[in-house]
Amino acid sequence: MPKRKRASGSTKRSCLIHWFRKGLRLHDNPALREGLLSPGVTTWRCVYILDPWFAGQSNRGINKWRFLLQSLEDLDASLRKLNSRLFVIRGQPADVLPRLFRQWDVSRLSFETDCEPFGRERDSAIKTLASEAHVKVISRSSHTLYNPLEIIESNSGNPMLTYQRFQNVLQSLPPPAYPVDPITFDLVEQLYSPVGIDHDDRYGVPTLEELGFDMDDIPPVTWIGGETEAKARLDRHLERKAWVANFEKPKMTPQSLVNTNTGLSPYLRFGCLSARMFYWKLTELYKKVKKKQEPPLSLHGQLLWREFFYTAATNNPNFDKMIGNPICVQIPWDKNPDYVQMWADAQTGFPWIDAIMTQLKQEGWIHNLLRHAAVCFLTRGNLWISWEEGMKVFDELLLDADWSVNAGMWMWLSCSSFFQQFFHCYCPVGFGKRTDPNGDYIRKYLPILKNFPTKYIFEPWSAPKDVQESAKCVIGKDYPFPMIDHAESSRINIERMKQVYQKLSRYGGPGLLASVPSSKAATGPTENSNNVYSGSQCHSIRNSPEHNTIAGGPPHPLVVESNPGPNYYGSHALQKTSLQYSHQSSYHGESMQ
Repeated sequence: MPKRKRASGSTKRSCLIHWFRKGLRLHDNPALREGLLSPGVTTWRCVYILDPWFAGQSNRGINKWRFLLQSLEDLDASLRKLNSRLFVIRGQPADVLPRLFRQWDVSRLSFETDCEPFGRERDSAIKTLASEAHVKVISRSSHTLYNPLEIIESNSGNPMLTYQRFQNVLQSLPPPAYPVDPITFDLVEQLYSPVGIDHDDRYGVPTLEELGFDMDDIPPVTWIGGETEAKARLDRHLERKAWVANFEKPKMTPQSLVNTNTGLSPYLRFGCLSARMFYWKLTELYKKVKKKQEPPLSLHGQLLWREFFYTAATNNPNFDKMIGNPICVQIPWDKNPDYVQMWADAQTGFPWIDAIMTQLKQEGWIHNLLRHAAVCFLTRGNLWISWEEGMKVFDELLLDADWSVNAGMWMWLSCSSFFQQFFHCYCPVGFGKRTDPNGDYIRKYLPILKNFPTKYIFEPWSAPKDVQESAKCVIGKDYPFPMIDHAESSRINIERMKQVYQKLSRYGGPGLLASVPSSKAATGPTENSNNVYSGSQCHSIRNSPEHNTIAGGPPHPLVVESNPGPNYYGSHALQKTSLQYSHQSSYHGESMQ
């Protein structure tokens, strides 16, 4: 490594530590940039604090850990070009940072602002420790387009429970800040980053094996982590100028069910890609093609859905829970660990659902409408299991699952908040037939069923015994029977949800159930398994409000804007007494997948 120029003056160095958490990038990193430009700083180190206790507990989350480690390796490679390195240190921030303050003669600590409740609590404690050590803290917002606290302040201190209201508030604010210039060699040329010859042994990025993962059955890489890959994907994404300019309602096809080399959502989640950079590059492209796009149907709107959930969660430490969550309907879910395990292990006996969960385990990603189907099946559609249980599985397996967006999606799709069209339930057979008529998706992820004729592949239990034997897969022996009767469980659960909302309506006024079908319609499942939905609204996805909603976000929201009392919603609920559709608020998000 070439010898660095050192700043003249005092021999006592003043060190900057930049603490990476999310925001694993050198572009649009305002906290790091400000720290490097701070007066008196002569040395700098970038650290990532890794708690190895969370790794290796289960091989199920290996894709997420691999993506993280790849992102750290890419960041380390970028820092090498600046004559520095990434210092990966194991432990807890409250223990590690005070020790580094003393050892490295630290005068400044910089990090990206964390807007989520746990992160804000952690950072508050670190700021106190830094103050006690006479270390100045530089924290700047750059993970989101806006600072969620500023959005809430602009709404008289209240969170927004509808996307339409959220949009209205944003219209009163200036546009998102431009991304700051990337960290380049010219910026750090006069600074010194001490790197020892034993750096890799002491501070190197660990391997999956070192973290305790079993490498014998590791799935192949489908997503490469890191800022370098994120920027390359963004460039490829924006090269499709016509597609970007005309983005409105992307069509769901069998081809869209698999990962492409333009997906961005994991890179936004880990901060390998700046949301502000994405936003402004889209803006520039729209100007070039002279096409005006308005949220939520534009790609800008897809980024704003992400902001919506961050803003809804920022002051709600129980956003990932039902009990104690002021915006979550209190639903008496069943507790059945065996059901959760069968769903998570792709052993439900419904090939469409099992293929979805298999792809999730193998690749760490699934198309948004597949998320809808998996969530609905576990919660209100069939198994009547709490959304909290499914959220935990997604948090472990899904590369782009972060705390706010993941919890918000599960509340939304389980009709626990934001969306209340509980009479729409995805059929675990008909949805697949409509989406992938040839069954290619099932054959790819459930090869045990690949020899079944298309006629039976979505319902292999209905195939005659000789067909099963010919396909070399006997149901009940080589692949499980369906774990439940879909039609019956759907009928029962729609009635359960109706009872919950009848209780809500006692608090919220007679308008609360205005759009709920009659009892007979709501509880009468269809006999036609070719339909997408079961129950009263079993109809073609081409006519459904959820059609073409892509990328981990909600469908058209039907939002309870009422204050039905402390047992259901809380003080954050808006003071209205009727259900309101926000038809403009469809979340597609294909841009981020």
